[in-house]
Amino acid sequence: MSASLREALDDGPMSRFQWTAIGVCVLLNTLDGFDVLVMAFTGKSVSGEWDLSAGELGLLLSAGLVGMAVGALFVAPWADRIGRKPVILGGLSVAAVGMLLSAASQNAVQLGALRVVTGIGIGAVLAASNVIAGEFASRRWRGLAVSLNSTGYALGATIGGLTSVLVIDHFGWRWVFLFGGLATVVAVPLTALFLPESLDFLTTRRPSGALERVNRLARRMGLPGVDALPDSGAARPRIAAGYGKLLSPELRRPTLVVWGAFFLVMAAFYVVTSWTPTLLVEAGLSASQGLTGGTLLNLGGIFGTALLGVLAARMALRTVLRGYLFGSAVLLVLFAASTDSLVLAFTIGAVIGVLVNGCIAGLYALTPTIYGPDLRATGVGAAISVGRIGAIAAPTIAGALLDAGWTPHALYVAVGAVFAAAGLLLALLSARTKEAAFTATAGSTA
Repeated sequence: MSASLREALDDGPMSRFQWTAIGVCVLLNTLDGFDVLVMAFTGKSVSGEWDLSAGELGLLLSAGLVGMAVGALFVAPWADRIGRKPVILGGLSVAAVGMLLSAASQNAVQLGALRVVTGIGIGAVLAASNVIAGEFASRRWRGLAVSLNSTGYALGATIGGLTSVLVIDHFGWRWVFLFGGLATVVAVPLTALFLPESLDFLTTRRPSGALERVNRLARRMGLPGVDALPDSGAARPRIAAGYGKLLSPELRRPTLVVWGAFFLVMAAFYVVTSWTPTLLVEAGLSASQGLTGGTLLNLGGIFGTALLGVLAARMALRTVLRGYLFGSAVLLVLFAASTDSLVLAFTIGAVIGVLVNGCIAGLYALTPTIYGPDLRATGVGAAISVGRIGAIAAPTIAGALLDAGWTPHALYVAVGAVFAAAGLLLALLSARTKEAAFTATAGSTA
């Protein structure tokens, strides 16, 4: 966008319109959190109905993540070409269909395939919604805006856990999928009505009527309008060319560091969130107590992601994020030794939820600041898809390790070490990697 408009948005107060746009993104992430982790909360019931081994259940837990990787890698980059909003609406529609059909699946193969379909939609929505939330936020509140999206994700996971506790015993696990699918269907028209297109996209790609749309959005945010849009100076690159630019000399180091951090954190995160309810049962708790423990973990995430955003408004985001990573490592070791005490296990589990969800929120907030507007969704999508490689493999590997005789204690200690490794890796991120992508690249290509 023009430098004056971008600077006015960066430095000015947040308007109600901007917070509303961010609120819609939070709602989208709430649905995504429900849809992604519904398999974790229904896993025990699904496994019992179809007599699945731990390894087979691990494959089901990973199936949705496979779809998310595909969606983030191949669908999300289109948000840099056709707009953030169309990609979000398309992803929501795909996720809704996948969830509704999952409720009618007749075997593990069908459910696994539908989890892939659902994940494709979710992967596209997650990447594009995090980008658009950051683009509508001022400089001071950008970290909070993206972190609030992860708060929505944790809230959706919590709702999924509570719904599972209330519904499964009375109606069965299929109704949990049905509930999520219907909620996603309702979100499609709401998003179409209330989510605006990104100003950065409109000024960089300049679709038909872009100037009028930019000035309309500027008025609604109380910002000055513009007489003309700047010349971007470049034709639209192909998707493949965009991926090549992520590894250009000026972006190679931050890109590789963020990819490595996403890989490690998502692998550890999805072991914790996917397996905790089942592992608590194996440690001696009842099925309802296992679900409650998993729900408390996600409930803690609601506060953890919001707290990260507040701290990031006052401290360097990388510093806050590294604190979350090292804290997660320590508490996971303590959690592994606490299952003999129900109160202690639930308390530590809730605090772990605060930290591990904040780790994901921090990475989502950090990544868009590296790239310019014409590369932002591609950069975020690529980072998410690399993270999904770890997330896909981790639950399945965890299941195989448990089948091979590993104890829950040993597994959680190993996961804690992965969080610590990610904290060390972020030390390689240059201190110069700040919000230059939101400021210095306005009106130009990245």
